[in-house]
Amino acid sequence: MTEVTPVLSAMITPAVLISGAGTLLMSTSARVGRATDRLRTITARFKELTGPQAEHEPLAADERHMLMEQLPRLARRIRYLQRAMITFYLAVGTLVTTSILIGMDALIGLSTGPLPVLFALGGSAALAYGALLLSYEARLSAVTTRDEMAFLRRLGTHYAQLSGELKAGETLGG
Repeated sequence: MTEVTPVLSAMITPAVLISGAGTLLMSTSARVGRATDRLRTITARFKELTGPQAEHEPLAADERHMLMEQLPRLARRIRYLQRAMITFYLAVGTLVTTSILIGMDALIGLSTGPLPVLFALGGSAALAYGALLLSYEARLSAVTTRDEMAFLRRLGTHYAQLSGELKAGETLGG
C-alpha cells in the first residue's frame, strides 16, 4: 500500500488547474451573457432605426450600417466563446480524470503508466487553447468598440455643427 500523503498531494495538484478552469468558465459564461445582451440591443436598436421614427434620427443610415457590420463579428465572438467554454469543460473533465487515475493507481494498484501525465498534459493544453480563443474574442470585441466610438464621434460632430459649436467641415477629436 502506498503512503497516503504523497498520493493525496499528487491527486490535488490537478485541482489547482481545475480551479483556474472554473474561474475561466465563470468569466466566459459572463462574456457569453454580455454578447447575447449586445445582440438583443442591436436587434432592438435596428428595429427603431427602420421604423417610422427613424426619419428623425440623425445619421440613421450610418448607424444601421454600423450595426449590420457588427453582426458577423458578434456571431464570431459567440462562436469563440462557445468553443472556449466547451474546451474549458473538457479541461476540467480531463484534469479530474488525472486525479482519479492517480488515486486508482495508489488505491488498487492499477498500473496506469503514463496516463495521468498524458491526461494532465491534455487538460493543460485545453486550458491554453481556451485562453487563445478568449484572446480572439477580446480582439473582436475591441474592434466593435472602436467602430462604435467612431460612429459616436460622427454623431457628436453632427450635433456640434447643428448647435454651432463646430463650423462646417470641423470634426470632434479622436
